[in-house]
Amino acid sequence: MKMTSLALALSLAALLSACGDKEAETPETAAPEMSAPAPEAAAPEAAAPEAAAPEAAPAPEAAAPAAPAEGEAVAAAGDVGKKVYGNVCSMCHAAGVAGAPKPGDKAEWGPRIAQGNDVLYKHAIEGFTGKKGMMPARGGSTTLSDDEVKAAVDFMVAQSK
Repeated sequence: MKMTSLALALSLAALLSACGDKEAETPETAAPEMSAPAPEAAAPEAAAPEAAAPEAAPAPEAAAPAAPAEGEAVAAAGDVGKKVYGNVCSMCHAAGVAGAPKPGDKAEWGPRIAQGNDVLYKHAIEGFTGKKGMMPARGGSTTLSDDEVKAAVDFMVAQSK
């Protein structure tokens, strides 16, 4: 019996270790590694400085997307909020656990929204216990940044107006 339990535990540990948080390599990250050796191999060493010049030219273009337009920034924040809601907040808010208001429930969200975003942010970041239930700090996920929590609050508020 102990041997079976040990074998099962080891199998489970091996399976879970394979499910680690590994990011898949995207074609964008793989392409520079694959394409960089080809120009150097095909061109003589004297042409190597010329090959480096085209690679330096795209750098300013790459910097341009780093400063998105205001509309894009709002969309990005909405994406972050939606992702955080789906990964953390929905565990309670989707089912109304511990008095958590469900997104879209205007009757539950109305009085909360009336308090203002700063109060909602504070309660979501620091935690809160009220008459209708409780909100754990950062939804119980200590790894969330203030901005991620605020984005999730904004996402739920937008769903509930």
